[in-house]
Amino acid sequence: MKILDGKAVSLKVKESVKIRADELKKFGVEPTLAVVLVGEDKASQTYVRAKEKACNEYGIKSVAHRLSENTTQNELLALINVLNLDDSIHGILVQLPLPKHIDTNVVLAAIDPRKDVDGFHAVNVGKLVSGLEGFVPCTPLGVMEILKEYGIDVAGLNAVVIGRSNIVGKPMANLLLNASATVTVTHSKTKNLKEICKNADLIVAAIGKPFFLKADMVKDGAVVVDVGINRLDDGRLVGDVDFEEVAPKCSYITPVPGGVGPMTIAMLLNNTILAAQAKKIKE
Repeated sequence: MKILDGKAVSLKVKESVKIRADELKKFGVEPTLAVVLVGEDKASQTYVRAKEKACNEYGIKSVAHRLSENTTQNELLALINVLNLDDSIHGILVQLPLPKHIDTNVVLAAIDPRKDVDGFHAVNVGKLVSGLEGFVPCTPLGVMEILKEYGIDVAGLNAVVIGRSNIVGKPMANLLLNASATVTVTHSKTKNLKEICKNADLIVAAIGKPFFLKADMVKDGAVVVDVGINRLDDGRLVGDVDFEEVAPKCSYITPVPGGVGPMTIAMLLNNTILAAQAKKIKE
């Protein structure tokens, strides 16, 4: 059993980001990410701080817009419009979840697809499904980067994605399909989940239920990727996979923490660099 060390892979990606950011600066382009946070959600504040810190460390300028909880949808859309038109901004990220009175889909649709570094705009989702170049959501993209780094070729593998969210499950399935895996997406209505998982060469768990994937659901030699991040009452951070139980059966497995988590921000920085490079080429 080998550990898929997302922390080490993320460091490699971020070092590459720094080199490319320095290159762009030589041409007078400073890669810049605008981060929009609405409200006081504690977890969102933590994520935004981590994103800003990573930007500053690896040569990307971050511009934060912190808006109050009672910001109206129109005020938020007006800000996005300003950022869309600002040539010095290459990437726009609206931290989710948004307050209940704001329609997330309307907000995401307002972002210029060329600046949509989270890969949530319908244009970029469509490009991913069609196998075209576009921005891809950072977490599933990070999973693919880890697999690539460890030389795990998914072509022809039976892959099971547990979870069908727009942020992880669906784009993960599309990325694996584009890489020629045979993909099954499972969810709360799936029957015989155990049997389906037992046939899988690769399992990606992304449902947000601690210790959901047990040893009796995994075949010997499978590759297991755990996207879940769950905080238990005792303060421990655990994944969707029962690591102690499942790990001995795997050929490769990601730990939590230190697996997929660090890759999300690394790929966000990478997407921001790609946006800045595309802008420079256009000029």
